[in-house]
Amino acid sequence: MLRLEALRAFVEVADHGNIKDASEKLYRTPSALSMTLKQIEDRLGCPLFETDRKSSLTEMGRFLYDQSAVLLRDYDRAMERIEAQSKARSGRLRIASVPSVATMLLPRFLQAFLQDRPDLDIDLVDTDSTDVRLLVETGQVDLGIAGIGPDLVGLACEPIFRDPFKLICRSDSALAAKGGVLDWADLEGEPLIMNEATRSLRSPQFQRLAQDARLSMRNVASLLAMASAGMGVTLLPALATANLPATLTARRMQDPACRRTVGILWREGKVPSPVASLFRTSFATAARAQAELIGLEAVDGGRDDLSGA
Repeated sequence: MLRLEALRAFVEVADHGNIKDASEKLYRTPSALSMTLKQIEDRLGCPLFETDRKSSLTEMGRFLYDQSAVLLRDYDRAMERIEAQSKARSGRLRIASVPSVATMLLPRFLQAFLQDRPDLDIDLVDTDSTDVRLLVETGQVDLGIAGIGPDLVGLACEPIFRDPFKLICRSDSALAAKGGVLDWADLEGEPLIMNEATRSLRSPQFQRLAQDARLSMRNVASLLAMASAGMGVTLLPALATANLPATLTARRMQDPACRRTVGILWREGKVPSPVASLFRTSFATAARAQAELIGLEAVDGGRDDLSGA
């Protein structure tokens, strides 16, 4: 069988029309190149050049040149694609994220991340934390960005920032006009609209209020529409309250446990692709910096104190 590098040497000699120039291109000695050509001819049992000057190919030489040129071109392109994948410059990355991160933190980061990676494709699903965890656990996405807690069976995580929940109420309501920071007692008698983010809030006072909730929804746009219509109040992470409609306002809550921890999730025991690994470390660093700029608490380290949804 003819080796790939032997065929490359033959093509270079044919392209240059002499051994001397080809040897300089390949950083090999002329004698080594001459020996390689002889080995090819011995293997095939016929000459490849009309004369020793190597300036004109035989019919067999032209056939071998055409086949070798295609083979080398495909090989070189394949190696370029393999290297691009290994260096995280190409490939496909599937991400699931909670909507607040998808709209507030990901756009600027992805713009910079994709700028030098024209061959990288990214699929982004924005959904609630429960679905994000399920998509990661079942392998439908490579990485998830969501609220994390202590019950992440089969998942590994890296916390990024902590995000306090705020009460969302109509701007013309009594709660909006009430001074100071709100406590759970201020919500007594108010219809509460539940959502996926609030389901893991473990405060006993909140749990008592939640027992009487008659409405629950997962879509944030629908949730805000219901609150705007006066159907009740709800709780959303601070990051999700940046662009509320004028009809709604966000109020701080007194309870320090009224918060979530947001992090990056991946399947435990699964070796990430190069691009997934690079995205994970790069986004964590960028998101922590951005979180601090907008007044959130950046989190470094392990899985301690991972309360939240």
